[in-house]
Amino acid sequence: MASNSALAAVLFLTSFMFGCGSAATVVVGGSEGWRYGYNYTDWALKHGTFYINDTIVFKHVAMNTSNESESHSVYLLPNLYSYVQCDFSRAQLLSNPSQVEESAGFSYQLTQWRPQYFASGEGDGSADCNKGLMKFVAVPLPRWFN
Repeated sequence: MASNSALAAVLFLTSFMFGCGSAATVVVGGSEGWRYGYNYTDWALKHGTFYINDTIVFKHVAMNTSNESESHSVYLLPNLYSYVQCDFSRAQLLSNPSQVEESAGFSYQLTQWRPQYFASGEGDGSADCNKGLMKFVAVPLPRWFN
């Protein structure tokens, strides 16, 4: 009987930790969207905490052959070193400049309690990531931190 009570308590606490509150949808950069020259690290710090199961939306202009400087990708970088160096060699492409619908954007759900490094890799990473500041870190927390 005691083991059933312990199991019930663990299940309750687990559901409480991950189920409190509702997941949010956050537009990266707010009204600025995902664009060159905006400091997304600063935005992420000011935005506040991300939580597990929140969805982040990257709204950017779809590739335009007449003005490619407005086109941006979204990569998930594997680690802090890749993020700091803007090294995309082992990064996962989440959205390329031609596959996004500007009105809806590209959505990504934060499902893991670990740092997740996002950046735009256009111009070999040096243009968007290094010079354009198009990178930020999200460390989603369980809802019980809320």
